[in-house]
This record gives sequence, C-alpha cells and structure tokens, in this order.
Amino acid sequence: MVARVYESREAGGCLAVLAERLWPRGVSREELKVDVWPKELTPSDELRRWFSHDPAKWEEFKSRYFRELDSRREAVKELCSRIRERGCAVLLYSARDREHNSAVALAEYLQRACQEA
Repeated sequence: MVARVYESREAGGCLAVLAERLWPRGVSREELKVDVWPKELTPSDELRRWFSHDPAKWEEFKSRYFRELDSRREAVKELCSRIRERGCAVLLYSARDREHNSAVALAEYLQRACQEA
C-alpha cells in the first residue's frame, strides 16, 4: 500500500516506510512517524533528477530504479523481513503524482522481491 505523507500519516498498524531520499518538505519528524527510512532503497540522486516526475519517463525510470534495487539485495531482504514481521507495509511518498512516484515503483518491486526472499 502507498500513501502520500501530506494526506495520510497513519500506517494503521502496518510498517511505515518513507520511500523518499529526502525528508518531505513542511513535515516535522514528530508529525510523520516512520518505522524505517531506507535511503539506500530510494532512487539515486542522479535517477531522481533525470526522472523529474515526468510520466513520459515512467517505464524507463522503473527499469533503471529496479536495476539499482537489484544491486542492493541485502537491504531489500532486510526490508522484506521487517514487512513480514509486521504483516503489511505502507510506503509513504511526497510527490503530487499518485501513479508515477518512487513509492509506487518500490511497492511493485517489493511485491516480487519479498515473495522470492
């Protein structure tokens, strides 16, 4: 499940994962309770800048991002383990676009990776 930090700050008992490399603007750490902020599993600065939330680049963004995640297998396994322990996860994002953001891509990747791990 994914949720925008500006609209939902409750994880409902699920593991709250901040799926952004940068802390969301205008939100204090006290306001946004996250269980884990795996910066190593967020898109690289270079990839973030290239993508620039352009929906036309979405498929290529996901392809590049998934390659980055493939190279971080141990961190992926650790996150999958924590998700299994809690039973569910909410991936939090700050982008305006609800369909083309790093949390949506990470959720897609984890769906496959956590079944394999």
